Amino acid sequence: MDARQYAALPDPFPMWRGGALHGARIAYETWGTLNAARDNALLLFTGLSPPAHAASSAQDPGPGWWEGMVGPKLAIDSERFFVICVNSLGSCFGSTGPASIDPATERPYRLSFPDLSIEDIARAGFETARSLGVTRLDTVMGPSLGGMVVLAYAALFPGAARRLVCISGTAAAAAFAIALRSIQREIIVCDPAWAAGAYPPERPPVIGQRLARKLGTVTYRSAAEWQQRFGREPIRADMQQRVPFASEFAVQGYLESLAQRFVTVFDANCYLYISRAMDRFDLALHGDPVALFRRANLEQALVIGVQTDLLFSVSEQQAVAGLLAGAGVATRFAPLSCIEGHDAFLVDLATFGAEIGAFLRQG
Repeated sequence: MDARQYAALPDPFPMWRGGALHGARIAYETWGTLNAARDNALLLFTGLSPPAHAASSAQDPGPGWWEGMVGPKLAIDSERFFVICVNSLGSCFGSTGPASIDPATERPYRLSFPDLSIEDIARAGFETARSLGVTRLDTVMGPSLGGMVVLAYAALFPGAARRLVCISGTAAAAAFAIALRSIQREIIVCDPAWAAGAYPPERPPVIGQRLARKLGTVTYRSAAEWQQRFGREPIRADMQQRVPFASEFAVQGYLESLAQRFVTVFDANCYLYISRAMDRFDLALHGDPVALFRRANLEQALVIGVQTDLLFSVSEQQAVAGLLAGAGVATRFAPLSCIEGHDAFLVDLATFGAEIGAFLRQG
């Protein structure tokens, strides 16, 4: 079963760094009902790799990437809000991206896809909400990549959202995160199977993608959490291999299983485009961030960081909260002590749900 719906983007759809898309679309899913005033919509952006399927529904009962957070009487209460989750522009789960067919050539875009920016992802979400008749959101929300997108959303579309929730995001990519993501991209493009981006779908650069995903996964959790979960536990017997320097520890087997799963569902070129967009993002390119947030006409904001986050340091979220407060927005900054690191928003639903639910219930 598939709950995805599709919003056609304006044609042409201009890209922030140049070029334009034609016949582009965004895949999205919804939960709840849009009220008569059309003022109860919550637009949810995702991290780098999830689809629009944030939670189960009658149309698709399979668990979503934020199952337990979105739904009736949950933190993001679908009995109160009309929740719209979008698959990012540039991704590969129904939205137009490098793996999509270019209508001008009837072949996949691959590297002919225009440069992708965080601003383009924000604009695509904005146009998706407009296509549903929503001109002012109650809340725009996003974690990780989505935490960057919501800041761009507020800057680009003044008055388009009443409230903002930025989770483990940043107003500008930090050098540490840029360094890590650049290595991940280099691993992929150095795989001969990448073929300068022209690999056939049935023969993707599996080795490069696997290694890049493993490196990324290590940064998504904290050292303390890796130790707590795995320690020096040996690898499962069914995962042992008789090859030189084979994996010996359970943590290695875990990384391998996640990487194998990832390469079967995510397109390598889409990964490269979105990863680079994250590195390039800098809210200050649009002007003074305090002035941007003042113009955004936000009433309230919630900024959540995780003290063990290696990839997006909690000081970056504290800085975002300071910019919002400096613009006169009633802002709550929540530095959480979760052990899980950057991915805590996917794991510690009780802690995150308490913060998000309390904020959304403020009215």
